[in-house]
Amino acid sequence: MQGKAVTASREQLIGNVRDTLAKAGFFVSEPLSLRSISFDLVARKDRQLLIIKALANIDSLSCDDATEIKVLATALGASPVVIGLHSSSAELEDGILYTRFGIPIVSEGTFREQMLEGVPPFVYAAPGGIYVRMDGETLRSIRTARNISLGTLAEAAGVSRKAIQMYEGGMGAMVDIAARIEDFLNEAIVMPLDPFAFTAEVAETLKDFETMSDGDKDVFEMLRELGYSVVPTRKCPFDALAKEDERLLLTGIGDDPKTTERKAKIVGNISRVTEKKSVIFIHKQSSIRVIGGTPLVTRDELRRTDDADDLMDLITKRERGPRT
Repeated sequence: MQGKAVTASREQLIGNVRDTLAKAGFFVSEPLSLRSISFDLVARKDRQLLIIKALANIDSLSCDDATEIKVLATALGASPVVIGLHSSSAELEDGILYTRFGIPIVSEGTFREQMLEGVPPFVYAAPGGIYVRMDGETLRSIRTARNISLGTLAEAAGVSRKAIQMYEGGMGAMVDIAARIEDFLNEAIVMPLDPFAFTAEVAETLKDFETMSDGDKDVFEMLRELGYSVVPTRKCPFDALAKEDERLLLTGIGDDPKTTERKAKIVGNISRVTEKKSVIFIHKQSSIRVIGGTPLVTRDELRRTDDADDLMDLITKRERGPRT
């Protein structure tokens, strides 16, 4: 019974998040129904693209899921965010920004306030307590303009001179310390936090090909020969991201008609939200050429393409054909 309750809570959370995004003017994907997927929704408004994971317990976010979400965010130019209900020890508090594996995490209430009212969180949870980020340049400017020494401000805040220097350099401060500094200066210097200001570091994110079937390797090797860089995925509705210059493809492998149809519809929905093209590579020619907006291309057709432009022409032509 407890497992069913958790599932119901997560499904309800996903529904609430979709409602909030719709009210905020976002174009939102359908919830992903495939098992073992690293994210639940994608949403777009103008140039802002979000990759969203909803969790009842945020401690269930795995390092593998977080890594894959960050890979996708980097490739798509998106912001990843987890929206949760609680951790293993307590409910998530509104107005606080949490993190796991470098992914921003907020409560449903914080997410709703940010989206609908433009109210950002001002504090974040980190080992040792709750912190805020002060405007270091403003702090230094006020202190020097008023001829306040490091020692004087440090004494008022109850910290060391070195700590004041570090705050001025951008280090976070515990809430009570920041409050004492603001009271002493009679100035607001605590900065709001942006849960969606994700900046991915350039890292070794490419997955190797050892866990793929020979057929999958063959498709991705052909894409690489056409000039695409290929990033295989493990917990996505699509099987890889293929990039060539400024063009990005959400690519999938169709193993059988039933799986192909389901995958194509889901990937097509994601491609519309992200404004990226999608394609499913299948074994044999079919009378159906496009499903849910996702073109189907056989391995033989891929093998016969001359270059990346040739493949893109084929995909674009098939997109405009009859749909299923």
